[in-house]
Formats: sequence, structure tokens, C-alpha cells
Amino acid sequence: MTNDYARILEATERHLQSLKAGGVRFLTIELDTLRRLQQAAPPAKTAGAPEEPDVAGSGAPMAALRARAAVCVKCPHLAASRKNVVFGVGNSHASLMFVGEAPGADEDRQGEPFVGAAGQLLTRIIKAMGFSRETVYIANILKCRPDTPGQHSGNRKPTADEMKTCLPYLLEQIDLIRPRIIVALGATAVEGLLGKTEAIGKLRGHFQIFRDIPLMPTFHPSYLLRNQAPSEKRKVWEDMLQVMEKLDLPVTEKQRGYFLKP
Repeated sequence: MTNDYARILEATERHLQSLKAGGVRFLTIELDTLRRLQQAAPPAKTAGAPEEPDVAGSGAPMAALRARAAVCVKCPHLAASRKNVVFGVGNSHASLMFVGEAPGADEDRQGEPFVGAAGQLLTRIIKAMGFSRETVYIANILKCRPDTPGQHSGNRKPTADEMKTCLPYLLEQIDLIRPRIIVALGATAVEGLLGKTEAIGKLRGHFQIFRDIPLMPTFHPSYLLRNQAPSEKRKVWEDMLQVMEKLDLPVTEKQRGYFLKP
């Protein structure tokens, strides 16, 4: 990517964020403009040319990817119904990455993953591990909320075709971040990443390998909102203890005892 191209993308993203902060929710853009924006960045150099320094900083590739995702129309039905593309949030050099299913209504409105009730629970789990939302990275298999025609509320599971179409964006995120561990939140995230359709209850607690990265399947936070028994919370916490140990993080006795019967 050329430095000028990266700077333009970053400036565009800042401008769009400022419009959003000012209350703008919709922009009129010609379809041909969207298609041209989707094109990959121009090559940084010709064969044999000297390497240009990355003056735009290490965040430039992620900013370019975000800009491409923001104008994606590969799923026309999702592009037509969404309010925001929900790209991802957190540290682009994070050692730990959480991957969920797809944005819900709250995420679609705010343009950030895991901000509703399930997201608030995930934030508490992250804090209990000694991290914050700013030090990990959080994303979804789908960047758009699955449309629910005829429904005023509720969510639906992404289709296999939708996941296949959107997955390349997530794979690029993973390749840029190169986390030491990925946590797949729920059966749909596991299916999207690993292609496995086994029950999450059987898969959770056992590390898998994805793109040479250890991946821990666990229950989605929304499951814990529906099933608040300490025993179910303990299962998720045991998965997180394994993640912490794999990351060589200190684990206190208090942390080891969370959700155990006294």
C-alpha cells in the first residue's frame, strides 16, 4: 500500500467518524463509487524498487481494511438493512482476540461489537481476566447485522453463505493482529472459523488450532444471560483460566475460585 493511499484512507475514516459523532447516520453514495472503494490498495512499489518506510504507522493496514469493509456490498440484502458496518474494536497488536457471531441491534446502531447486554457481560469477563476492551481485540464472523425482514426485534443466525462471504475480512484482521490466542464465542463462531457443527458443549474447554493459533471454543455470553446457574458460569470461567495459563498470565487463588461452591 502506498503511504498516500493509507493517509487518504485514515483521513476518510476520521471524517466518517466525525459525521457519525455529529448525528449523521446515512450517506448517499453511488454504487459505482462503492465498487471502486472496495478495490484493494494500489501496490506500494514495482518489482525491484526500494521499500518505502511505513510513515503511516502500523495501524495503516487495519485502517485500510476497515475502510474497505465499511463500503462492502457483497451481501446486498445486509448492506441495504444495516445502519453500520461493525468492523471490530480493540488493540490491533492484542495477544488475545474474541470472535463472536454477528452484530445485534445495539451493535448495528453503535457500530461496535458486543455493546448490548451480552457485550457488557463479555466486558466483565475480560476485566476478570486482567484485560480491558482496549487491550484485547473483539470482532465477529459477520460485519453486518443479519437482516430480519418483517421483524421489529430479535436476531437470526447468519447463513453459511453469509459467513463464507464475510469471513475474508475477519481472516485479514487475524493475520494483521496475529493474536497468541483466539476465543470463539458460541457455536456459530466455531462453525464460521473451523467449519465444525458439533454442539458447543462438547467443543468448549478444548483448544483447537486455527491458522496456527490456539483457539478456545466457549459459550457465547448470551447463553450465560439465559442460563445463569453458577455451574454454567464456571464452565466459561474454566475455559478462560486455560486461556490465561496459555498466555502465561498470573492466576490468583481468588480467580481460581470464581463460581465454585463454597
